[in-house]
Amino acid sequence: MTTDHDPVRRAMMTALAVAPLSAFGETSNAGGEMRRTGSHMLVAYFSRSGNTRVIAGLIHRSLGTDLFEIRPASAYPDDYLATVEQARQERDSGYEPALAASVSDMERYDTLFLGFPIWGGTAPPIIRAFLSAHDLAGKTLIPFVTHGGYGLGDSQSVLASHAPEARLRQGFVMEADQERRTMNRVNDWLEGVEIKQ
Repeated sequence: MTTDHDPVRRAMMTALAVAPLSAFGETSNAGGEMRRTGSHMLVAYFSRSGNTRVIAGLIHRSLGTDLFEIRPASAYPDDYLATVEQARQERDSGYEPALAASVSDMERYDTLFLGFPIWGGTAPPIIRAFLSAHDLAGKTLIPFVTHGGYGLGDSQSVLASHAPEARLRQGFVMEADQERRTMNRVNDWLEGVEIKQ
C-alpha cells in the first residue's frame, strides 16, 4: 500500500481536491450499475459517503476502464449510526447481503480494481458478497481502499480468502474524512455552545 509521502497519493489528493463528486454521477446508467467502455479492466466499487466513488471515477477516466457500482439489494440506512450497527451485525454473523446486480460477464476482464471503505476494521459485508458472487480465478485484483484513520484492518485477508485464485496486488489506501469523525467534532463543539433556553 502507499504511504502518506507517495507521489501517486499526492497526485490523487490534488485531483480529488479539484474534481467535484457530481462529475462522476453519470458513470452509472439509470437502469443499472455498469458503464462499459469495451476495456478488459473493470473498476468495481462500493461507496457510502462518496470518497471511494471519487477515486473509482478517477481510475475509470484515467485508464479507460469499465465501471461498476456495487450496491446492496436493500440499501443501507441513511443514518450513519444505524448503518454502523447493521454492518457490525452483518460482520459478526458472517452475513453477506444480496447484491442489487452482479457483473454478468466477469470472464471478459483481466484486471479488477476493487474499491471500498473500511467498516469496523474490515471490508464491508457487501464486498464479501461481491467477491463470493464472482469468479476471479486468474484475474489481477488491485484494491483501492479508503478509511477513517484506522487503516486497512483485516481487509487484505478478506480479499485473499474470498478470491483465493486471483492475483492480489498491492493497492492504494487513503485516509478520508469519515462521518463519525465529523459527528464527534460537531458534538464536541455543541457541548461548548451556550444556548439560552
